[in-house]
Amino acid sequence: MIAIVHVPNKILNTPTREVKHFDKKLERLVSEMKKILLVAQKPKGVGLSANQIGVSYSLFITRPTAKSKIRVFVNPKIINQVDESSENEEEIKDDGKFEGCLSIPNIWGHVHRAREVTLRYQDMKGEKHEETITGFLAHIVQHEIDHINGILFSQRVLEQKGKFFRSTFDKGKAGLEEIMQL
Repeated sequence: MIAIVHVPNKILNTPTREVKHFDKKLERLVSEMKKILLVAQKPKGVGLSANQIGVSYSLFITRPTAKSKIRVFVNPKIINQVDESSENEEEIKDDGKFEGCLSIPNIWGHVHRAREVTLRYQDMKGEKHEETITGFLAHIVQHEIDHINGILFSQRVLEQKGKFFRSTFDKGKAGLEEIMQL
C-alpha cells in the first residue's frame, strides 16, 4: 500500500493539477486512497487528498464518521462560503475547531473555517455537480481544498495567530500539550 506523505515534502505545498482523464488509472488511485483513509489511525482519517499520497491531482475523498460512505470530489472549487456572523473577533477565534492532518502527525491547532460552503466538483465519471455543504463536512472540505491548493492547516493556524498542540499519552490517557512552534 502507498504511504501518506509527510511534511516537509514539497508536493504538500504545491498546487495540484486538474484531473482530465476519468479512467481506470483514476479508479485505481481512488481505490488506493480509500484503503489508506480506512486504516488511518492517530488521528483517524476523515479526509485525504491525492497529493497526500504523492499524486498531484485535484482530488480528495471524505469520510466524516465511521458510518459515513466515502465520498469522492474531483476538481473541486469553492464557489461560495458563508461564515459565522460575529462582531467580536475573539468570538470567531474561539469558535475554531481543533484540526489535525495525516501529513503532520500528532500536531493540532484551532482553525476557524466557514460554516457553509458551496462546492462545484466532478464525480468519478466526470459529471459536474454543485452542492452546498455545512457542518463538520464543510470543515473537512475546506481543509482538503487547502491541500489541493498547496496550503497546510498549520499555515491557517499561523495566519489566525493560533497555537499548536502535540498529542500526549500519560498513563494510557490521551491529551494535548501546547507547543511553542512546529
